[in-house]
Amino acid sequence: MNLDSIDNVYFIGIGGIGMSALARYFKANNKRVAGYDKTPSEVTRALEALDIAVHFNDSVANIPNSFFNYDTTLVVYTPAVPKDNMELVYFKNNKSFSVLKRSEVLGIVTKNTFCLAVAGTHGKTTTSSILAHLLYECNVPVTGFLGGISENYNSNYISKGTEVSVVEADEFDRSFLTLSPDIACITSMDADHLDIYGEAEALHDSFVAFSQRIKEHGMLFVKNGLPIKGITYGIEDDSDYTAQNIKIENGGYVFDVKTPTAIIEGFKFDLPGRHNLSNALIALAMAAEYGCPHPQLANALALYKGVKRRFTYQIKTEDLVFIDDYAHHPEEINAVHQAVREMYPEKQVLAVFQPHLFTRTRDFIDDFAKSLSQFDEILLLDIYPARELPIEGVTSEWLLSKIEHEHKRLVSKSDLISNIKASNAQVIITMGAGDVGVEVEPIKTALYGN
Repeated sequence: MNLDSIDNVYFIGIGGIGMSALARYFKANNKRVAGYDKTPSEVTRALEALDIAVHFNDSVANIPNSFFNYDTTLVVYTPAVPKDNMELVYFKNNKSFSVLKRSEVLGIVTKNTFCLAVAGTHGKTTTSSILAHLLYECNVPVTGFLGGISENYNSNYISKGTEVSVVEADEFDRSFLTLSPDIACITSMDADHLDIYGEAEALHDSFVAFSQRIKEHGMLFVKNGLPIKGITYGIEDDSDYTAQNIKIENGGYVFDVKTPTAIIEGFKFDLPGRHNLSNALIALAMAAEYGCPHPQLANALALYKGVKRRFTYQIKTEDLVFIDDYAHHPEEINAVHQAVREMYPEKQVLAVFQPHLFTRTRDFIDDFAKSLSQFDEILLLDIYPARELPIEGVTSEWLLSKIEHEHKRLVSKSDLISNIKASNAQVIITMGAGDVGVEVEPIKTALYGN
C-alpha cells in the first residue's frame, strides 16, 4: 500500500494505546484522522485535543462523511474490537475499502525506516520507551510507537524524524510477524496469550518466526537463557552485554556495562527492580549498536523518568509509599515483588490486584496464587473481562482460595478505599491491566489529599 495516496485514516478502537500512537503519527503527517472507541479515556481526550474526531457509539452514521471515499481512506482496526462491531463489519463488507490490522499498518509505516523492535511477553513497553528516549536524546531522527505513556514526553508517540523507528513487536495475535526490523530484542518468552496460541510451544514457534524476520545483516539480542540464538544480555552474568558492579543509591541503580569489547562505567537509572534494570541494559545495548556515543547514552539514561503505570510512584514519603503498576501476569507480579522488597525490605506491603481475562486467570491460576502469596496482605478485585465472556468456575473467589495466607480479602471497587485505609501497610501497590488504573487517583486523594 502507498500511504502517500491516502488522505483519510479511520481507526476502529482508536483509544487503544498502540492505535492512538498510529493516529498521532498520521495526524502529524497531515492526514485527516478520526475514529471510534467504546469509552472515553485520557487517551481519547488527548486525541480530541489534537483535533481528531472521536465518537463512542458503534454506528456507521457517526463516521464523518469524508471517510466514505474508499480511494483515499485507510481503515485501521485492532483485534481487540469484537468481530461483530458494526463499523468494522461495514468496512469489511465493502470490498472497495482498504481495511488493515494495526500491526499491518505498523509494518508498512516502518518498512522504509531503520527499525528497532522490542519483543517479549514482558518488558516491551518499558524497554521500547527507554530505547526511543535514548535515541531521541542522542539526536537520532527517530519516531517511537510506544505501548504506554512516557513520563518524559507525556505521550505514547515520540518523533524527531522518520529515518529511524522504535516499535513494540507484539506477540498477541502474532502481530509482530508483520515487522522486518534491523535490530531486535526478545526480553522474555513466558507462556501467555494461550487463548490465541493454545499451548506454550506454539508461542515459542512464533518467537522463532519473529527472529527470522530480521533483515539480512541485522542483529538480534536475546535475554540470557532464552532458547533462541542471538547476542545475549543479562544481569551480573556471562552475557555478551551485562550490568555489573550494581549499587542502589537514592532508590535507583548505579552500574557499569560490560560489552563484548569494553567496560563502560557510571550509568545511573532511577527505576527500581532488576527487571527494569534488565530493560535499561538491552535498550543501552541496542542504542550503542546503532551508533550512539556512550557519554550521551549515560546522560540520557539518567534523565529517563519511566512509563505511566510501570512501577509508578503515586506517593513516596517516609511513612507511606503508593505504587501503581500494569502487572497482569504472574512473572510481572514476581518482578514487582522483587523490586518493592529490594527497595523497602523492612516495610509491610499491601497488594491490590485485578485479574485480567478469564482465560489468563484459568491458565495461570496456581502461578497467580503463588506470586500474590508473597505479599503481606492481598485485596483482590473481580476479574476484568476485556474482550472475553465469563468462564464457568473461573472467578476471583477461586483465585483467592488458592492464595496461601490469611491476610486476603475479595473486595468491590466501592469498598476498596475503606479496606486500604484499614490496613497498617506502609507500602501499597495496585496492579492489573484492566480498569484498576481508574481507581489510582481516588486512592491517592484518600490517602494523601491533593
